[in-house]
Amino acid sequence: MLNVGLVGFGLAGKVFHAPVIRAVEGLRLTAIVQRSGGGGGSPPDPRYSDVELVRSVDELLTRGIDLVVVATPNTSHHPIAKQCLLAGRHVVVDKPLTTTVAEAEELVQLGKEKRRVLSAYQNRRYVGDFVTLRQLLSEGVLGRVAIFESHFDRFRPELKPAAWREQPQPGSGIWFDLGAHLLDQALVLFGIPEAISADIRSEREGAVADDAFDVTLHYPHMRALLRASMLAASPGPTFAVHGTTGSFIKYGLDPQEQALKSGHTPDEPDWDVEPSEMSGKLTTPEGTRTIPTIPSSFTRYYENIRDAIVGKAQLAVTPEQALDVMRGLELAVASSRKRCALPWSTSK
Repeated sequence: MLNVGLVGFGLAGKVFHAPVIRAVEGLRLTAIVQRSGGGGGSPPDPRYSDVELVRSVDELLTRGIDLVVVATPNTSHHPIAKQCLLAGRHVVVDKPLTTTVAEAEELVQLGKEKRRVLSAYQNRRYVGDFVTLRQLLSEGVLGRVAIFESHFDRFRPELKPAAWREQPQPGSGIWFDLGAHLLDQALVLFGIPEAISADIRSEREGAVADDAFDVTLHYPHMRALLRASMLAASPGPTFAVHGTTGSFIKYGLDPQEQALKSGHTPDEPDWDVEPSEMSGKLTTPEGTRTIPTIPSSFTRYYENIRDAIVGKAQLAVTPEQALDVMRGLELAVASSRKRCALPWSTSK
């Protein structure tokens, strides 16, 4: 049994980490660092009445914690992860790993020196639509892919000025949030691109952090288009992939996020079932057919972390991959500012 300490109990900690960790056999959520609120004891959420509430990372590290999960605002990822690695703990950091490539490189090197697992929480490798698409591509049913388009559209026209993600600080904005997921998925599917061209912008009136992006990854004979907006009342397809022998179109977001926000947990039966009408469509010269979505679960991320720590599996989301995502995030920001495509080689 591995004891887990969770740093941060805001949206990320409450929704995307704590219930998922609790659903994984072999992991025990032992302590939560929550800096605001009342005194010590147990978190106010009754579901975690058996979890100790501590006030600082220093205090957390006096406990018998094996794995520290950092689910705090992006600017604090580097110092907290560094402190925990130096203390000999394994570390998972909510994506992105840091706010700069230089910070990420330091953490990756430190993880190697300390021989500890370091990973970014790329839970969207474990969503049904991505798993389904990955399977289709491995089977070659689309032939050689020419256009890969990935959307993360939402409709939130009102600003949230109190939210740190909407304030003008390093690592804020939608590109370092949702973009980190879409970029990771593209790199998993297609590898490192030759170049990046990006338009990262603010669309909502009064916005001081970016809330929309169109980012193109340039590959030989292929383009990967990553797009997101907060003003999409009618969202585009989650995936639109066109190849030499067919196309795959999939609408709708994976149901796990909404299920978690509604209080459901991964250990409930059928907790995140996707309606059959949301299945993707595969079109080939023979016609169009429905492709049932392959079920997946965020728990598989933490199952892999558990197995990697005890030496039973290779780490799925490696520090090097997290570093590549950071390079792509930084390079896209530079491309957007310069209004030109930049070769990936300049990111190293």
